[in-house]
Amino acid sequence: MKVIRGLYNCRQQHQNGVLTIGNFDGLHLGHQKMLEQLHAESVRLDTHRCLMTFEPLPREYFTPDNTASRLMNRSEKVRTLSAFDPAIRPDYLLFLNFNQALAGMRATEFIEKILIDTLKIKSLIIGDDFRFGCDRRGDLALLQQYSQKNHFAIISIESHCIDKQRVSSTLIREALANDLLDEADKMLGRSYTICGHVSHGEKRGRSIGFPTANIHLRRAETPLHGVYSVPMHSQKYGDIAGVANIGRRPTVDGQRVQLEVHLFDFDASLYGEQVCVSFQHKIRDEKKFDSFEDLKKQIQLDCQKAIDQLKMKNEK
Repeated sequence: MKVIRGLYNCRQQHQNGVLTIGNFDGLHLGHQKMLEQLHAESVRLDTHRCLMTFEPLPREYFTPDNTASRLMNRSEKVRTLSAFDPAIRPDYLLFLNFNQALAGMRATEFIEKILIDTLKIKSLIIGDDFRFGCDRRGDLALLQQYSQKNHFAIISIESHCIDKQRVSSTLIREALANDLLDEADKMLGRSYTICGHVSHGEKRGRSIGFPTANIHLRRAETPLHGVYSVPMHSQKYGDIAGVANIGRRPTVDGQRVQLEVHLFDFDASLYGEQVCVSFQHKIRDEKKFDSFEDLKKQIQLDCQKAIDQLKMKNEK
């Protein structure tokens, strides 16, 4: 899979393909059904397949003061798609900068300039709730008008449902925020994971006997807050069991959201490593402790609970 950053980087080899468009936040099972259809259509037409998405997400552009969490950042989207089975992995991932020009673009202009003139698409795969263009005036009916005149196909995919409930990024965020990790995992098709680089922290954990890997989040907010049992994956060291705290660390008056992971039976350096943390069980909410000694006692309890939870999961 090759990443294209911006429409201005599209070349002739990116034209005449099959395209799907959306936010794809989380790349959940509903998104994966669309990618399966994208693959099938590319085989039928004997051409490449492309996923178009946006940075920032449109809702982030229109409400910049809204700290609503997202499930994955740009690099996590690239990493997750790259790890998918080749049967659903697109050939190209096209990021469009969602800026003033794109936000104000009429739906007809979006079709004419981007889909027809620049990409010359052969087929378009969309969700049944897809809207686009200024004031979200573009819809399936408008696309069908243009498809007939410009000889490209339109395929609208019905929402994917589990237990008669539509799978959506919003529903997954709500499940995670309400500590329903199993429900979120069911919709994602995998454990919820956050990836990032290990950076130097304040080393307070080391001072009380619990050194942590500090992972830079590259996001203002997350749907998770609290203490969790986790495995952390490093390409160099594989999977390492641990306990993670994600939040603002009230005991030390932290201001920004941070992810810290204490790893069991591990003392190698991880600074600069790209790691992925998979959240398995919620242990407790964040809490402000009166002293570091109280915090230390609680972390000891957290570690034992995490060890027990991960052991039980591995024995299933």
